[in-house]
Amino acid sequence: MKIRLFKPSVGEEELTSIKDSFDSAWLGLGPKVAEFERQWSRYVGSQESVGVNSCTAALHLALSAYRFPEGKKVLVPALTFAATAMAALYNRLIPVFVDIDEHTLGLDLADLERKYDKDCVAVMPVHFGGHPVPMDNLVSWAKAHGLKVIEDCAHSAGGKYKGKTLGTWGDIGCYSFEEKKCMTTGDGGMISSDDAELLKPLRHSRWIGINKDTWERYEEYQLGQPDVNSWYYEISDIGYKYNMNDLMASIGLVQLGKLDRMNRRREEIIGQYTAGLQGLTKVTSAIPYDLHDSSYWAFVVRVQERERFIAAMQARGIATGVHYMPLPMQPLFMKYASENPVATRVWRELVTLPLFPDLTPDEVEYVISAVQAYQ
Repeated sequence: MKIRLFKPSVGEEELTSIKDSFDSAWLGLGPKVAEFERQWSRYVGSQESVGVNSCTAALHLALSAYRFPEGKKVLVPALTFAATAMAALYNRLIPVFVDIDEHTLGLDLADLERKYDKDCVAVMPVHFGGHPVPMDNLVSWAKAHGLKVIEDCAHSAGGKYKGKTLGTWGDIGCYSFEEKKCMTTGDGGMISSDDAELLKPLRHSRWIGINKDTWERYEEYQLGQPDVNSWYYEISDIGYKYNMNDLMASIGLVQLGKLDRMNRRREEIIGQYTAGLQGLTKVTSAIPYDLHDSSYWAFVVRVQERERFIAAMQARGIATGVHYMPLPMQPLFMKYASENPVATRVWRELVTLPLFPDLTPDEVEYVISAVQAYQ
């Protein structure tokens, strides 16, 4: 067998939705984006959402919404994708790397307290692999310290913690719809919050700072409000070309309807995996997978002799991945490095195994048999 690490679950429904955009000849920022934003807000239970072209853009704009003074600090996990810390740098802020909890791979709340100082203005928890950070404790701590909470939900879409949707615990939630995530728009992201006024300027920021995008102007015309000056717009601040487009939203609207089913299928696969790993000593689950209202994007294991394990999987046609090298080990971030002993030690044992909704039971069993043979 040849088994991919990730694979988007897409088909005829997505193609039909894209064709609708082709038929209307509206492919850019238009009605499908607006509808996707509305449906996403209803789904997660937030007041407002803004569609963008990536979660990286979402994180950048989310931090920019607060206009923190240059040189202030943002607490981020040491083990995460670069975008989390890049968002701080984009806003001329300083990333402070916090160690991880060995059992969940999320932020270590005790180290969070140790790394905090009076220059910190925000904390950006990442639900690693889709496993929730204990947001009740984190939000309570952040409020006590006067910090804003921006949830990096790149690994989770549709999951809940204690009955509340991930991304709605903090002040702003940022989601990824990149090809391999819980749901996809090809690339893409979303910013959600209960503070509609806070997000309003971000609609301009995602569109080069223009205060009225082309779809807004077109809607005015359609509503019978034409004006010889309807072309007029203003740019009052720096903006970016971060907008989502209708082709992406066409896919997203269909994927959103499938999201719960895809998350449940991932739970089934993870259940199959964890049962197959029972009793093994050289390969164990890296996260205490809680298969209830979850949105796990990755199945991560801890292994002994990682390179040998990866080679053994490759020999059987099974793709694997490593998520991630701690960011303070990367040249760009070395000058911000601090002591993160758990992340520095644990990452060397982490391997990601195939996980996507269209994996068949036989394919999962094939992966399990390969892992068991490694013993």
